[in-house]
Amino acid sequence: MTLTLSHGPLSGKPPKTVNYEIHGPQHRLLMHDFPRRVRAVFAGETLLDTRRGVLLHETGLLPRLYVPDEDLRADLLEATGHTTYCPFKGTASYWSARAGDRTAENAVWAYPEPLEPASWLRGYKSVYWEAMDQWLDEDEEVLGHLRDPYHRVDVLRTSRQVRVLTADGEVLAETGSPLLLSETGLPNRYYLPRADVRLEALKPSATTSVCPYKGTTEYWSLDGTADVAWSYPTPLAEAVKIAGYVCFAHEALTIEIDGQAE
Repeated sequence: MTLTLSHGPLSGKPPKTVNYEIHGPQHRLLMHDFPRRVRAVFAGETLLDTRRGVLLHETGLLPRLYVPDEDLRADLLEATGHTTYCPFKGTASYWSARAGDRTAENAVWAYPEPLEPASWLRGYKSVYWEAMDQWLDEDEEVLGHLRDPYHRVDVLRTSRQVRVLTADGEVLAETGSPLLLSETGLPNRYYLPRADVRLEALKPSATTSVCPYKGTTEYWSLDGTADVAWSYPTPLAEAVKIAGYVCFAHEALTIEIDGQAE
């Protein structure tokens, strides 16, 4: 995410505060080795098993895993007539995954004859994450997508004074001991101890989301306004400090940091 989104050097709008220029296309590609074993499971069959995967970073997109053709189960793939065209990579061909009585249409793609600037894609295929039942990074299940090696999460104790106000000016939460979560390419977020939050004013929401760096969230709503706050009951190792803490972010709320509205 650092490289291709926000103000990363491969994003559409890299920062101006540098002493270099990148001479090349506005849309940029970067491929590098991903030196871990990755597997994808579909309908009880291991469709992909690789130790030779690569990550393709592409302007404005999350990185994608590509693997050598030989690291996919050819007997589970069926070529389709579907094609798409990318002006930076070329024409993509597609395959459906079939196992048992299940089919994932056009779940796999490749560039058999990539454009010259992306010629290194020849011999590699990629698989849609959402088309598979399970992904494993070594022996750990992947949440959402593979973690970008250029993405970082830091959780720090801080004495910032944080207040959360409703549209009516009512104090919903207030603390002098939040945790600051700093995540690459995203605004800082403040996580508040539950003891400093008026939880009785919030109602549990059915919404959940998955972050490959932090884990699975639970959400709360406020007086008919959906999902104004969230928490990670059992966060991943990188964010374990925020377990049970509550974070707020919604246009219906005012969040003050050291007396200043964000």
